[in-house]
Amino acid sequence: MAADRTSASRPSVSSAKPSRRGRVLAAAAVLPLLASLGACGYGSQAEESDTADAPAPKGKKLSVDEVKIGYFPNLTHATALVGDQQGILQKELGGTKLSASTFNAGPSEIEALNSGSIDIGWIGPSPAINGFAKSDGQSLRIIGGSASGGVKLVVNPEKVKSLDAVKGKKIATPQLGNTQDVAFLNWIAEKGWKVDPQSGKGDVSVVRTDNKVTPDAFKSGAIDGAWVPEPTASKLVAEGGKVLLDEGSLWPDKKFVITNLIVSQRFLDEHPDVVEAVLRGSVRTNQWIKDNPEKAKTSANAALKKLSGKPLPPEVLDPAWKSIETTDDPLASTLETEARHAVKAGLLEKTDLSGIYDLGLLNKVLKAEGKPAVDDAGLGQK
Repeated sequence: MAADRTSASRPSVSSAKPSRRGRVLAAAAVLPLLASLGACGYGSQAEESDTADAPAPKGKKLSVDEVKIGYFPNLTHATALVGDQQGILQKELGGTKLSASTFNAGPSEIEALNSGSIDIGWIGPSPAINGFAKSDGQSLRIIGGSASGGVKLVVNPEKVKSLDAVKGKKIATPQLGNTQDVAFLNWIAEKGWKVDPQSGKGDVSVVRTDNKVTPDAFKSGAIDGAWVPEPTASKLVAEGGKVLLDEGSLWPDKKFVITNLIVSQRFLDEHPDVVEAVLRGSVRTNQWIKDNPEKAKTSANAALKKLSGKPLPPEVLDPAWKSIETTDDPLASTLETEARHAVKAGLLEKTDLSGIYDLGLLNKVLKAEGKPAVDDAGLGQK
């Protein structure tokens, strides 16, 4: 097995044995988002993280010279933000260099994973499901959990005084077919209201809006509220919004997956030692966050400042941080539920998710750390 590799030498789709999977609708619903996000205001290009202050690789090199990771400059990706910022991930990799890229949208990160631009990524459940389905289950595996919670329906209290009053209003979600969009469409259906999933028109106007501009749209009155993740939710509250619903209240034990850890199937097959090291770094980062919540919050904000140019103010950072729970458990049963929601919303054909999880290395790491094993809800490798 060669230690050196380049992205040009790697195919865009894994060579794993094919299996039968359902496919994502090819109409103007989810699949176009995997290739183009221009209409949503998202860029498709990744930005390389500033590694000038990153610790130099030390120790024994693993089976590659470099591992490329991807994540969002977002508090729901706290494990990656803190693990990279504090050097915890690099420490576990020893002499193998960690290179990070950041993304503004899940489909862009899936593209990067498929092309070999990244090997491992932190990402939301809907892009992971879509990427798995689009590739017939060959391109990726979910190998661990990262975060739960941190999603809220925030509204203008002068215009929307109750949950029933959401009907007839303009409510933003981050992107057509993304995790929050699916959750909101499912909630609308549970209320008995009708909305066309592609256009967003109906009893509620679902306005797909880039999280970066949602606060300005809210402030100007262009939208009446938004179903969004942190820290966007807390930004809206800082602009006078009111939390009308915390999505956690809709889930058993108030837990639901918001961020997973994924890997390309090819990289997992060829470099399990590197994947295990990243997982160990993830588990140890999550433990460090739990043991040092204030330091971890400061570290995450420092990483955001480095990536975006400015930190979050305390009135946004503090409530946002409290509403997100880092976790090693991928909360597999909630991912299957989210997939059913996407099917019900008309954004996904019924999809066989068997094999989407490969938690063997994670459970190996957890055992070594004295932690309990996690479950794949029957969706693991057979």
